[in-house]
Amino acid sequence: MHVQDWLETVPAVSIYALVALVIGLESLGIPLPGEIILVSAALLSSQHSGINPVILGACASVGAVVGDSIGYAIGRKGGRPLLAWLGGKFPRHFGPGHIATAERSFQKWGMWAVFFGRFIALLRIFAGPLAGVLKMPYWKFLIANVLGGIIWAGGTTAIIYYVGVVAESWLKRFSWVGLVLAVLIGLASMLVVKRRAKRVSAELDEAQPEPVAAAE
Repeated sequence: MHVQDWLETVPAVSIYALVALVIGLESLGIPLPGEIILVSAALLSSQHSGINPVILGACASVGAVVGDSIGYAIGRKGGRPLLAWLGGKFPRHFGPGHIATAERSFQKWGMWAVFFGRFIALLRIFAGPLAGVLKMPYWKFLIANVLGGIIWAGGTTAIIYYVGVVAESWLKRFSWVGLVLAVLIGLASMLVVKRRAKRVSAELDEAQPEPVAAAE
């Protein structure tokens, strides 16, 4: 069976649930490709009438907001020991450099770090838990979380959907191009954050006091 034919047999409700689940888990703090899943589903909705883009965007928004809120609650309860545990489990995502970079963003931008962090692939997994760890007032977090989640999820769905409708005939032949572009954009944003995190990590290492030799 051709991939397109197989996709047409997939129930729309399962697509909605998958998008909400993956984005929710990513927002909660688990490294998952939420943006790629959302872009793929939005492209699919532009080519198959059974998938409603409005419902898709709403499910993605709910997943983003709920996931971030759960991440906030976990971070507030777990505190810095939670970040240390995550650093041991996911060193590439929660290493000292990454956490220091995210923490500087929170100190500089406050609640807007939650809002703008939604649009950066690697920072999406930090926003909720780190806001909780830093004891950001929940009302500030909630405003930034809801606005960021709706604008990111709904906006991404709308843009990709309309691009798919306008270029439907082209996308049917080269639908993988859209996914490749999404991957490249996501990788680019991750590389920028990783480079900053690496620099901060190096600065932290240099700032560490040298061990004092034990007296003989």
